[in-house]
Amino acid sequence: MLRFLTGLFFFCSFSSKAQTTKESAYFASGCFWCVEAIFEAVKGVYYAESGYSGGTVKNPTYEQICIGKTGHAETVKVVYNPKEISYETLLRVFFNSHDPSTLNKQGPDEGTQYRSSIFYQTEEEKNKAQEYIKQLITQKKFSKVTTTLEPFIKFYKAEEYHQDFEKRNPDHPYVKAISIPRLMKFKKSSPSYIKKE
Repeated sequence: MLRFLTGLFFFCSFSSKAQTTKESAYFASGCFWCVEAIFEAVKGVYYAESGYSGGTVKNPTYEQICIGKTGHAETVKVVYNPKEISYETLLRVFFNSHDPSTLNKQGPDEGTQYRSSIFYQTEEEKNKAQEYIKQLITQKKFSKVTTTLEPFIKFYKAEEYHQDFEKRNPDHPYVKAISIPRLMKFKKSSPSYIKKE
C-alpha cells in the first residue's frame, strides 16, 4: 500500500509539473490562417488555434466576423512552453511577422477584424508589450505602431475548417498568394526562431 501511495504521489507531482509547462498567449495581426502558420513554425510553440477575441457578440461565426460589426479580431491562441520560449520572444515573433503601422489592415485584408492587437492576460504581459512597443518607436522600426493592447476576456475557437488551414490547403489561391509568402518572409528574416524540420 505504501509503495502504491508513494508511486501515486510521484505521478501526481510529475503530472502537475508537466501541466505548468503550457501557457497561452493571444495575438491578432490580420488573417488568422497566416498568423497560425507563423506561430506554429516557432520553436517552443506546441500549437496554435484560430479564433475570435475582442468583440461583444457571443459565439460569433466567421460570416459575422467578416462583416466587421462584432468587434472581434481574427485571433490566434498560441500554446507554448515557457521553458523554451519567453513571452518577450513571442512579442518579437508577433512584430517581426506583420506590419503594425497599418491601421486595421494587413495585406489585402481590411477592417477592424484584421487589426493588430495583443490580448494581455496579466499586468505583466501588458507591461512587457508596452515596453516592447516603446522600443520599436524609439528605434524607429516602424513609422508608427497601431497595435492595440486589449485585456483578454474570451477566445472563441473558430470553425474547424479554419484550423491548420494553410497546411491543409496549400493550393488555395489566398494561401498561395498571401499566406505562404508571408510565412516564408518571416522564416527568412527570423531563422533562429524556426523549428527544425
